[in-house]
Amino acid sequence: MASSGIPLDTGALMSAMLEGILYGFSVLMFMGTILSFTYKQHVRDINRPIFAVAILLLILSTAHVVVSIIRVEDGLVKDRDTYPGGPAAFFADISQETYVIKHALYTLQTLLADGVVIYRCYIVWRSVWIITLPIILWCSVAVTGIHAVYSASQYNTSVFDQELATWIIGFFVSTTAANVLSSGLLAYRIWAIDRNIASIRASAKGTMVPIIHVLVDAAALYSVALVTALICFLRSNNGESVMVDLVMPIISISFYMVPIRVAINRYHSCLSTVGTTAGTEQGNLQKYPMKSWQVHASQLTLSDSTSAYGIGNEHQSSGLQGGGHLLGHRQSGGDVMAECEEVIPIPLVNGNVTN
Repeated sequence: MASSGIPLDTGALMSAMLEGILYGFSVLMFMGTILSFTYKQHVRDINRPIFAVAILLLILSTAHVVVSIIRVEDGLVKDRDTYPGGPAAFFADISQETYVIKHALYTLQTLLADGVVIYRCYIVWRSVWIITLPIILWCSVAVTGIHAVYSASQYNTSVFDQELATWIIGFFVSTTAANVLSSGLLAYRIWAIDRNIASIRASAKGTMVPIIHVLVDAAALYSVALVTALICFLRSNNGESVMVDLVMPIISISFYMVPIRVAINRYHSCLSTVGTTAGTEQGNLQKYPMKSWQVHASQLTLSDSTSAYGIGNEHQSSGLQGGGHLLGHRQSGGDVMAECEEVIPIPLVNGNVTN
């Protein structure tokens, strides 16, 4: 099937440049993610699977960028005058080793990212039945992706060939559905828990709405990129190759933005809480200068059939430990107070605020 849109050699150069820019952003966000995982945290408190995923995403993205640069160099420099048909024919040949390696890395990256979203969904729901359909879709992503990469390595044909296109379309549809469904279930569960405790929450400072926002934003960013690539592919447009290359760093960025924004939200909540406490204590000291005041941190827990949401120590059996599993580490009792103590110096004795 004949393709349309930008020339393949132009598209390859454009995708390499744009991917390099987004890759730079993803590296910066990786550093922020690692900082949010490890800053003033004990090794035993780090969620090691999520920590390992962050590193694997960086490794796969880096490898993809390197292979993209090598492919551009081969097509536009080394084999420019020797390959039959020139650079355009070179980039149209999907049996090229660099093409196969790039799309194998993309398939692995997609499986890893979709698997993380499904894992987060399971942590929040604590039910295998809830993630049954996402797991089926994940298996579909694996089958269609592996078959498409293998077929590309065996046949020198167009990527828009009818037989190969069927598997590629199945891959795009499966990964988009898995991402949207898992992210939707995850956001709904957090919203439901937040709504259940709204009536007993003293203020809006402990709300989980910011976490819902970041999850929706990450899912929307990834889904828009996938849908754009699918539309280009359905129209046999060469922009599909550009979008697929851009999806690689977008996957990493979508993953990294969750722990970073959760950490930022927790930091601001900490500042707000400590500022309010410090202001109240100062007013009390001015009003009653000869009396000693003591405030004890308390814990209130609301339990249902599948989860418990803690206010104070923020302990939850469902895994929503103040965004702990989403952030990449677990919070033990007193961690929030310890962090706040370092933001604004308040004398703490055994978890109590004293003067």
